[in-house]
Amino acid sequence: MIRNLSAKEGKKLLKDQYIGHLSFIAGKWPYSLPITYYYNKAKNTIISYAAEGHKIKAMRKNPNVSLEVNDIDSVNDWSCVLVHGKYEELHGIDAKYYLHEFAEGIKKLIKSKEGKDTQAIAEFSCKIESEKNPVVYRILVDELTAKFRED
Repeated sequence: MIRNLSAKEGKKLLKDQYIGHLSFIAGKWPYSLPITYYYNKAKNTIISYAAEGHKIKAMRKNPNVSLEVNDIDSVNDWSCVLVHGKYEELHGIDAKYYLHEFAEGIKKLIKSKEGKDTQAIAEFSCKIESEKNPVVYRILVDELTAKFRED
C-alpha cells in the first residue's frame, strides 16, 4: 500500500540520507543529476556544493529547483521525498561556514549508516581555498511531499 508521509516524516527522510537527485531547468529542458547534500533541519535548508559549470549556470538563471531523495529496500518497500525550493548561492564566510556544516553532517551520517570513518570528508572544509571556484549553495525549502510503500 502506498501512502503519504507527513511533513515531519519527510524531513526525517531528508535528514537521514545524503544522496539525492537535484532537478533544474536549463534552457528549455529539465535536468536531474545526483548530488551529495546535507539537510539542516533547524533552518529547513539543503546544503551542497559544485564546481562552476552547467548546473550552477542554470540555477543562477532559474533558481527554482527540486530535490528527490529515496530510501529503497525493494520494489514493495520504499519511501521518497520531493522538495521544491529556491537555489541560493553562498559567498565568503557564509560559504565556509555552510561547507563545514555540510562536511561534518555528511561525516556523521556515513559513520552512523555505514560504520565508516571518512578522512576525505575533512578535506571538504578546505575546498574554498584549494579548488578553483567551488560554489557552495543551499536550497531554501518551499514545499515538501513524501510517499511510502510497504506491503
